[in-house]
Amino acid sequence: MVESVPFSVIIPARMASSRLPDKPLADILGLPMVVRVAQRAAQSAARQVVVATDDDRVLQACQQQGVRALMTRKDHPSGSDRLAEAAELMGLEDAELVVNVQGDEPLIDPLLINAVAAQLNRVPEASMSTAAHPVGSMEDYLNPNVVKVVLNARSLALYFSRAPIAWWRDGHVGHGFRSLPSPVPLRHIGLYAYRAGFLRLFPRLPPAPLETLESLEQLRALWHGYTIAVHTTVRAPGPGVDTPEDLERVRQLLAMPGA
Repeated sequence: MVESVPFSVIIPARMASSRLPDKPLADILGLPMVVRVAQRAAQSAARQVVVATDDDRVLQACQQQGVRALMTRKDHPSGSDRLAEAAELMGLEDAELVVNVQGDEPLIDPLLINAVAAQLNRVPEASMSTAAHPVGSMEDYLNPNVVKVVLNARSLALYFSRAPIAWWRDGHVGHGFRSLPSPVPLRHIGLYAYRAGFLRLFPRLPPAPLETLESLEQLRALWHGYTIAVHTTVRAPGPGVDTPEDLERVRQLLAMPGA
């Protein structure tokens, strides 16, 4: 059982998606997607759930459904900058915990949100936390779009990569592997918790060369010497929404009895 700790959820939602225009407002069984995400996050132990947006349409859609939303600047270069501004607008103290739930995750598990917050709370030297689950197939292990993470004995992140890590030297035969390595590689889940003070600092840190190389923003924290605690779950998360096909799949899943 995951212990209960006080935390807030912030959901960044901007309208500039190229693969799925107006993504936050995409209809999912009669509600905008961002509202579905907020409702799901509200099933966690969060003391408050807030959408941080840059568009009046998202703000109004949230308000119509009783979801708290804040307007943030349109010129933020990343979601982390938007989160930092939202934390300022909310008046969060440096030690308070914030969980960043992406606005395109309408199937996010509320218990996973709780677990990521609890993981950060358990590791006082960590500035942020995230989640991972065992890789289930060779295809995912080798797929550069599936981000992997390796941990130390205390479940702190050593490195994140699009490459197949940890590399099984003796298992590589010819042009492939006999099987997945042991211990099983971990797939990174893009769910983060931060201490609010670090969240305000993070966007001001210079981008790291490894971050640019791998196109993974979390490497900036490791590059500058900050610690990331990782919660490992046995369950893969529900699918997110990046494309019209993803959207239709999520609609079908939520339409199923008991969803």
